[in-house]
Amino acid sequence: MRLLLINPNTTASMTEKAAVAARAVAAPGTEIIAATSRMGPASIEGYYDGALAVPGLLSELKERRTMGYDAAIIACFDDTGLEAARTFSDVPVLGLCESAVATAGFLAQRFTVVTTLERSRILIDNLVQRYGMGGRAKVRASDIAVLELEDAASGAIGKLRAEIERALEEDGAEAIVLGCAGMTDLARELQEIYCVPVIDGVAAAVKQAEALVSLGLSTSKRGSYASPLPKPFVGAMSEFMPARTSG
Repeated sequence: MRLLLINPNTTASMTEKAAVAARAVAAPGTEIIAATSRMGPASIEGYYDGALAVPGLLSELKERRTMGYDAAIIACFDDTGLEAARTFSDVPVLGLCESAVATAGFLAQRFTVVTTLERSRILIDNLVQRYGMGGRAKVRASDIAVLELEDAASGAIGKLRAEIERALEEDGAEAIVLGCAGMTDLARELQEIYCVPVIDGVAAAVKQAEALVSLGLSTSKRGSYASPLPKPFVGAMSEFMPARTSG
């Protein structure tokens, strides 16, 4: 099967990091097609960045549809554009946050999501509540800007570890979820250090995408995720004008 992994920010090194993590867990025969958005912010930190990243994300979904893919993964823990992508697509689309917290729920009664900045913590906390895990999960910010994760000299790893240690001690966390795609390469090492499950959203999304495709399941086109109704879109948004009727 072919899985499209889209980084909705424009930082190619982050795409490659996520692609390496995805390929490390993909089953034999699963091809990971990695794509970087060509318009939008260099990193996604909060609602403003996320809103401006959606057009680039949808463009990648649209342009790569001709090459064929069986499912798509949005490689941002904010689940940027997830609902719009599911409405647009005929194949399953998975977000990192939803995939990660679902996976954590199989492994622990209490877990903590450790993310980057406070503005991202609030957004992710809202997602966790929405996904039905608010009673079991806490979300913490480690005061790391996303792009600092690309800089070995930034001290970001030390801040992340300190916040994980606080989560284990103060929250009673039984598992840790890494709340940023830029942390994907750290999961195995942190799991060995702290001896609790450490869940990376990229890996979780890959395995769940494989399961959905293997089961022959895709997003319902009845109701919420029905294909968009045809209507005029003007200006820079004209390329997104729907060309088919709602399902």
